[in-house]
Amino acid sequence: MALLNRYLSFWSQGFDFKGRTKRIDYWTICLINVVLGLFLGLLPEGLYAIYVLFAVASIIPGLAMQIRRIRDTGRQWQWIFIALVPLIGAFWLLWIVIGPSAESSQQG
Repeated sequence: MALLNRYLSFWSQGFDFKGRTKRIDYWTICLINVVLGLFLGLLPEGLYAIYVLFAVASIIPGLAMQIRRIRDTGRQWQWIFIALVPLIGAFWLLWIVIGPSAESSQQG
Protein backbone atom coordinates (compact mmCIF):
# COMPACT_ATOMS: atom_id res chain seq x y z
CA MET A 1 0.00 0.00 0.00
CA ALA A 2 2.91 2.37 0.60
CA LEU A 3 3.83 2.23 -3.10
CA LEU A 4 0.28 3.10 -4.10
CA ASN A 5 0.15 5.97 -1.61
CA ARG A 6 3.46 7.35 -2.88
CA TYR A 7 2.30 7.16 -6.47
CA LEU A 8 -1.06 8.75 -5.71
CA SER A 9 0.73 11.59 -3.90
CA PHE A 10 2.85 12.09 -7.04
CA TRP A 11 -0.30 12.88 -8.99
CA SER A 12 -2.09 14.80 -6.22
CA GLN A 13 0.97 17.03 -5.66
CA GLY A 14 1.48 17.51 -9.37
CA PHE A 15 1.42 21.30 -9.15
CA ASP A 16 3.06 21.68 -5.72
CA PHE A 17 6.44 23.27 -6.35
CA LYS A 18 6.92 24.47 -2.76
CA GLY A 19 7.16 21.32 -0.65
CA ARG A 20 9.83 18.68 -0.33
CA THR A 21 10.15 15.12 -1.63
CA LYS A 22 12.16 12.53 0.27
CA ARG A 23 14.73 10.44 -1.58
CA ILE A 24 12.78 7.15 -1.20
CA ASP A 25 9.60 8.74 -2.57
CA TYR A 26 11.47 10.26 -5.51
CA TRP A 27 13.16 7.03 -6.60
CA THR A 28 10.06 4.90 -6.01
CA ILE A 29 8.01 7.15 -8.26
CA CYS A 30 10.77 7.22 -10.88
CA LEU A 31 10.86 3.42 -10.92
CA ILE A 32 7.07 3.14 -11.19
CA ASN A 33 7.01 5.67 -14.04
CA VAL A 34 9.74 3.81 -15.93
CA VAL A 35 7.93 0.48 -15.54
CA LEU A 36 4.61 2.02 -16.58
CA GLY A 37 6.26 3.74 -19.53
CA LEU A 38 7.84 0.50 -20.69
CA PHE A 39 4.55 -1.36 -20.31
CA LEU A 40 2.57 1.29 -22.15
CA GLY A 41 5.24 1.44 -24.86
CA LEU A 42 4.65 -2.24 -25.55
CA LEU A 43 0.95 -1.75 -26.26
CA PRO A 44 -0.24 -2.33 -29.83
CA GLU A 45 0.07 0.54 -32.26
CA GLY A 46 -3.62 1.39 -32.02
CA LEU A 47 -3.22 2.13 -28.30
CA TYR A 48 -0.09 4.25 -28.69
CA ALA A 49 -2.12 7.34 -27.75
CA ILE A 50 -2.35 6.03 -24.16
CA TYR A 51 1.44 6.00 -23.92
CA VAL A 52 1.68 9.53 -25.33
CA LEU A 53 -1.03 10.74 -22.96
CA PHE A 54 0.79 9.25 -19.96
CA ALA A 55 4.12 10.75 -21.05
CA VAL A 56 2.69 14.23 -21.58
CA ALA A 57 0.55 14.14 -18.43
CA SER A 58 3.53 13.27 -16.23
CA ILE A 59 5.77 16.13 -17.41
CA ILE A 60 4.53 18.80 -14.97
CA PRO A 61 4.16 16.48 -11.95
CA GLY A 62 7.64 15.11 -12.70
CA LEU A 63 9.08 18.61 -12.90
CA ALA A 64 7.36 19.56 -9.62
CA MET A 65 8.71 16.42 -7.95
CA GLN A 66 12.22 17.16 -9.25
CA ILE A 67 12.10 20.68 -7.84
CA ARG A 68 10.77 19.42 -4.49
CA ARG A 69 13.61 16.87 -4.38
CA ILE A 70 16.20 19.56 -5.08
CA ARG A 71 14.70 21.66 -2.28
CA ASP A 72 14.83 18.64 0.03
CA THR A 73 18.60 18.44 -0.46
CA GLY A 74 18.93 21.98 0.88
CA ARG A 75 19.44 23.71 -2.45
CA GLN A 76 17.30 26.29 -4.19
CA TRP A 77 14.99 25.18 -6.97
CA GLN A 78 17.05 26.98 -9.63
CA TRP A 79 19.56 24.12 -9.51
CA ILE A 80 17.25 22.28 -11.90
CA PHE A 81 18.77 24.38 -14.69
CA ILE A 82 22.13 22.69 -14.16
CA ALA A 83 20.77 19.96 -16.43
CA LEU A 84 21.04 22.38 -19.34
CA VAL A 85 24.85 22.44 -19.12
CA PRO A 86 26.17 20.30 -21.98
CA LEU A 87 27.85 16.98 -21.18
CA ILE A 88 27.97 17.18 -17.37
CA GLY A 89 24.71 18.91 -16.44
CA ALA A 90 22.53 15.81 -16.33
CA PHE A 91 25.10 13.94 -14.27
CA TRP A 92 25.42 16.87 -11.87
CA LEU A 93 21.64 16.96 -11.41
CA LEU A 94 21.66 13.21 -10.82
CA TRP A 95 24.33 13.71 -8.15
CA ILE A 96 22.11 16.32 -6.49
CA VAL A 97 18.97 14.17 -6.37
CA ILE A 98 20.93 11.13 -5.17
CA GLY A 99 22.15 13.15 -2.20
CA PRO A 100 20.66 12.89 1.28
CA SER A 101 17.93 15.15 2.60
CA ALA A 102 19.04 18.30 4.37
CA GLU A 103 17.81 19.52 7.73
CA SER A 104 14.48 21.40 7.70
CA SER A 105 16.15 24.68 8.67
CA GLN A 106 18.31 24.62 5.51
CA GLN A 107 15.41 24.53 3.08
CA GLY A 108 15.87 27.11 0.28
